[in-house]
Amino acid sequence: MEYTQLGRTGLKVSRLVLGTMNFGPQTDEADSHAIMDAALDAGINFFDTANVYGWGENKGRTESIIGSWFAKGGGRRDKVVLATKVYGNMAAEGETWPNHDKLSALNIRRAVDASLKRLGTDHIDLYQFHHIDRSTPFEEIWQAVDTLVAQGKILYAGSSNFPGYKIAQANETAARRGSYGLVSEQCLYNLFERRAEMEVVPAAREYGLGVIPWSPLHGGLLGGVIRKEVEGGRRSGGRTAEALTDTAVRAQVQAYEDLLDKHGLEPGEVALAWLLTRPGVTGPIVGPRTAEQLGSALRAVELDLAPELLGELDEIFPGPGPSPEAFAW
Repeated sequence: MEYTQLGRTGLKVSRLVLGTMNFGPQTDEADSHAIMDAALDAGINFFDTANVYGWGENKGRTESIIGSWFAKGGGRRDKVVLATKVYGNMAAEGETWPNHDKLSALNIRRAVDASLKRLGTDHIDLYQFHHIDRSTPFEEIWQAVDTLVAQGKILYAGSSNFPGYKIAQANETAARRGSYGLVSEQCLYNLFERRAEMEVVPAAREYGLGVIPWSPLHGGLLGGVIRKEVEGGRRSGGRTAEALTDTAVRAQVQAYEDLLDKHGLEPGEVALAWLLTRPGVTGPIVGPRTAEQLGSALRAVELDLAPELLGELDEIFPGPGPSPEAFAW
C-alpha cells in the first residue's frame, strides 16, 4: 500500500479509502468486520463513514458496526484514521423535532457525541461536513469545531459535496479566526463525472485540501457493466441502467470497455488507478460489499497507466477542463 499526506496536514493516509456505506444495509456485521480486517491487513488505514449510514430507522448502524469492530482490540482503533460526517437528520424515525440536522453549533455538539458513542472511541480523526448549510455562518461552525478540537474530540475538519466557492469561504473565515480550516474535500469525481476539475479540485489544491473522490466507478458504470450484461445475460438495474439508455453514454462506456479489453485491463481497476494519477487526489473511496470486491480495488494501486493509455481515456471521457476556460474564452 502507498501512503500520502492528507492535504497540507502531517497526517499519513493510504491511497485507498475504505468506504463503509454498505455495512449494515448490504453487508452484515460479521462480513463487515472481515472486510475491515482484510483492509487493515492490506495496509488501508483510512476508513470513511457517516452518522446517517444505515439509513432510515437504522441510521447510525454503520458507525455501531465499526465500533463493535474496534472493541475487538488488537490495535484496530490505533491503526485507523477514522473519518465520519455530520449534517443529515438523526432524529428518531418519524420525528420532526428541530436541531437534529445540519451544521448549527448545537447539532455539531450533539452529533459528535452521538458518533463517538456509537463508534466506541474518544476521538474522531477527520470530522466532515456532509453538505453545505446555507443557514449557518462559518463563524459559528468554526467556533463549534475549535471547541471540539480543544476538547480532543476531533482532530481535523473536512468537507463533502462543497462547491469551490464554499471551500474558499470556509477557509478564509477560518483564517480570520486563526482556525486551521478544512483539510479535505470529499466529492463526486471519476472518469465519467469530471466537473470537479472546473472549480472544486482547483479550490482544494489552492487551500491545501486533500481530494477524496466518492463513487469512483460512478455507480458501477465504469466497472465493466456492458461486459457483465453480455456474460451474465441480464441488464443492470437502477441508475446504471438508466444511464445506459442514453445512446451516447452507452457508446462512451462501450468504447471504454473495448479499449481496456485491448490492453487486457479490468475497467473497475483502471477507473480507480486513473484517479490516483489526478493532481490533488489523496485517494478514492472504495465501498466493497464483499472481500472479493476489496481485492479488486487493491489491485488498482499496483497499476501503472501508460501516458498513451491516459491520453486515450481522455479522448473517451474528455472532461470539462478548468474554469474559466471550461465555460468562457
